[in-house]
Amino acid sequence: MTEQLRLMAVHAHPDDESSKGAAAMAKYVAEGVEVLVATCTGGERGSILNPKLQGDPYIEANIHEVRAKEMAEAREILGVRQEWLGFVDSGLPEGDPLPPLPEGCFALKDVEEAAEPLVRLIRSFRPQVITTYDENGGYPHPDHIMTHKITMVAFDAAGDPERYPDSGAPWQPSKLYYNQGFNRPRTLALHEALLARGMESPYAEWLERWDDSAMPERQLTTRVPCGEYYPVRDKALIAHATQIDPDGGWFRVPMEIQQEVWPTEDFELARSLVDTSLPESDLFAGVRDN
Repeated sequence: MTEQLRLMAVHAHPDDESSKGAAAMAKYVAEGVEVLVATCTGGERGSILNPKLQGDPYIEANIHEVRAKEMAEAREILGVRQEWLGFVDSGLPEGDPLPPLPEGCFALKDVEEAAEPLVRLIRSFRPQVITTYDENGGYPHPDHIMTHKITMVAFDAAGDPERYPDSGAPWQPSKLYYNQGFNRPRTLALHEALLARGMESPYAEWLERWDDSAMPERQLTTRVPCGEYYPVRDKALIAHATQIDPDGGWFRVPMEIQQEVWPTEDFELARSLVDTSLPESDLFAGVRDN
């Protein structure tokens, strides 16, 4: 294929790009693919999850700026471009009953209206492949679900000259994938590998609580070999210091075990306008030769 390959990853908050598909992105960057992360919100309503930074008055007063700086560091580590879509974080409502979402937040926007900045970005960047979340958001955060909704609209609308006519020349992406990195087969494989080596597994309680009705099994259509880029993924993730404790659960499985037992990042092919054969090992399968 003579045309430049381009991949767009659409995410809800800064740090999502580093925890979902980051090693695959780093692999494609190393192969010469142009990769652009579209970040829907600034993450300004996200909690400070790193206990070492909780209670820091500067971070609490300047969380939007802090998270933007973390994102800048992570994108440099991954070697990707990144654009903000400019929406306001909805936060994760807690309580019973759940409180209403904040006025003006991303999740309360009209879907057709909210898709316009993404349509504009797709038409400008011209990706053949887009990745995002499934209809459950990967997990039911309102911003993740809204990210799914606008990406589905934008995938179809970007190539239609009659839709969003003032948002750039039409461009139709060829494939759309859902990130499925947090899946039961991977979790179980790592859990069993740790136990077989006489090590404690951080997944035991998680697997006991796994609710197949709330988290039904998804079809893993595409497994991208990228284990050698796991260290890059982890470095990018740690750059989001407010969100990630470097001594926490994310990093309890030794790198060599991850690379040996499950050296892929996994995706679900949701839409394809090119012929491809499943299962795949490449997000650009059917695109490279078309």
